[in-house]
Amino acid sequence: MLRQLAARRGPLEHLFCLRCNRDFEAGQKSVGVFMFAQTVGIKPRQKSAAQRICFCPQCSVALAMGPPPEGALNVAAWKMIRDLVGSDPALNQAAWETLRGVVGLLPPSEAGTGSDARPVNEANADSAVQ
Repeated sequence: MLRQLAARRGPLEHLFCLRCNRDFEAGQKSVGVFMFAQTVGIKPRQKSAAQRICFCPQCSVALAMGPPPEGALNVAAWKMIRDLVGSDPALNQAAWETLRGVVGLLPPSEAGTGSDARPVNEANADSAVQ
């Protein structure tokens, strides 16, 4: 999957939502998950290049509201996104703004409904990591 990400990025790093494949314009709101690997307890210490995975606001909120994905790395990223979505209504508001702009069907009065949304209970999330 990381090779696929690297192939889509050019010299200026072409960004897109990993979930819906929507392209991002410069300055567009998104959530970035940065990953790198580093050796621990092995000398000399080695560190990989960092990779950035992006999600649009709508996909970020949808991921956070849903059940945990399978796989340890996926669950770790999911928990980080849930923390962002649950900590401040700004990400929810950005998702509503984009939906209103793209679809044009949502009246402005409904924007507050999505901003108070909270992620589902993660009681079983830890059991997904083996």
